[in-house]
Amino acid sequence: MDDQAVTACVLIIGNEILSGRTQDVNLNHIALTLGEWGIQVREARVVPDVESAIVDAVNYARTTYDYVFTTGGIGPTHDDITADCIARAFDVPIVINDTIAELIRQRPAPPDVMEARMRMARVPEGAVLVDNATGGPPGFRVDNVFVMAGIPGVMQAMLASLDGKLRRGAVVRSRSVTAFLGESQIAGALREIQDRYPQVDLGSYPFFRKDRYGTSLVMRGTDETLLDEMLEAVKAAIIEAGETPQDVHHG
Repeated sequence: MDDQAVTACVLIIGNEILSGRTQDVNLNHIALTLGEWGIQVREARVVPDVESAIVDAVNYARTTYDYVFTTGGIGPTHDDITADCIARAFDVPIVINDTIAELIRQRPAPPDVMEARMRMARVPEGAVLVDNATGGPPGFRVDNVFVMAGIPGVMQAMLASLDGKLRRGAVVRSRSVTAFLGESQIAGALREIQDRYPQVDLGSYPFFRKDRYGTSLVMRGTDETLLDEMLEAVKAAIIEAGETPQDVHHG
């Protein structure tokens, strides 16, 4: 793949994801959205609500990838520790953000509830706010790390506010084709084709449909000419193996 690509890592924070109580849908949305912006998600991790684990993951990701996007752990409860962890990762203090605090105070609440809500106004010193069109407290950014809510609708609103504000690379495009062939029947040909086109990723994904085994072949890269050439080579390999290419798709 392109060495000049703009890359990202997603850190999904929360014990509820690891326990299976909550099913993550944020990674799919983030990867698809960033992909449309020319930013490639190269890695994703699910991290528990443990300070040392979050700090280590953030420090690794922010020095490895162009951008880091975290989801979860910025709510009003004791286990919402993401802001504190980001501050520790960057070695800066936690401060009360006046803009967030004022937004929270606009919704009247009993003192104990207000005190809990005000935890969401705590951000690392120097953080830049990430807009939240849902009307709730915003997320924030420190350097190349973007901290967003775990609630899907809120996270999506925060991410949408970044459109046009991030550095972009070439958009990754795809080609795909399926065949009723087992992976082993076409493995040799695929290996030769991949060697011929190292700039394009070629993946094979088996399936069982209509009482038959088959393989979906997906090509991903930034050069549409090479993608088309590889697609033709893969289709020829399918025909050579005695089957008909099906479900050809350009994405």
